Amino acid sequence: MARLKHKLSEPPVPPARGVKAATFRLLLGTAMNIIQQSGHIPSVAEVAVRSRVSRATAYRYFPSRSALVTAVIDSSLGPVRTLASDNPSGRERVHELFLQTFPRFKEFEPQLRAAAQLSLEQWALERAGLLEEEPYRRGHRVHILQHAIEPLAPLMRPAVRDRLHRALSVVYGIESYVILKDIWGLPDREIERTALWMADALIDAALREAGSAPGAPKPAAREARARVVKKA
Repeated sequence: MARLKHKLSEPPVPPARGVKAATFRLLLGTAMNIIQQSGHIPSVAEVAVRSRVSRATAYRYFPSRSALVTAVIDSSLGPVRTLASDNPSGRERVHELFLQTFPRFKEFEPQLRAAAQLSLEQWALERAGLLEEEPYRRGHRVHILQHAIEPLAPLMRPAVRDRLHRALSVVYGIESYVILKDIWGLPDREIERTALWMADALIDAALREAGSAPGAPKPAAREARARVVKKA
C-alpha cells in the first residue's frame, strides 16, 4: 500500500481518571470552543488563560499547538478513525465511511478548517526556514481508506490500487467539503451525494483499468466474485 512522506501527528494520550483527566477535558473543551467561536487554532497559553489553568500545567498536557490541534481533530473524528467494517464489498465500505464522516465535517467544520489552515501556514513557514514549532502532520485518512478499499485490492494491480487509494484521499477530506460548500454553495446533503458520486467514479475507473486485459470480467462481476471469496 501507499506510504506517507511524514510521520503523522498523534494525539496526546488522555489521563484515565481523576483531576488530571478533568483538567485534560477542560483544556480540550476550551480549545474546541475557541476554534468554534473564532475560527483559529489558539496557542496553548491562550487555552490556559481561558481555562484558568497555569501555563505550566497546560503545557504538560499539550506541549505545542500541533499537539493541541491533533487532540482537537481526534476528538472530532475519533469514531471514524476507529471504524472497522467487516463488509466484504470495498465499494460498500467506502460508502459506509463517507456516510459516517461527512456529517462530522458539518458538526466540526470550524475545527477541521482551522486544522487545515494551520497545516498550510506551517508548510509556508517550514519552506521559508521560519517554522519554530513542532509541525502538525496530517494524513490519518490514508490508513482509514486503506481499510475501506482492502476488499478491492485483490482485483487490481498494486499500481492501480495505489492510484485509487491516493485519488480517494483527495475526495475524502475537509478539502473537498470546503470546495463544494464555499465555491459551489452546495448544501451538506448534496456535498455528501457529490463526494459519493466521485468515489464511485474513481472505483469504477480503477476496476475498468484492472479489467482492461482481454477476457477480464466486468467491474460488477469482479466485485461480486470478491465478495464470494471473502465470505468463503
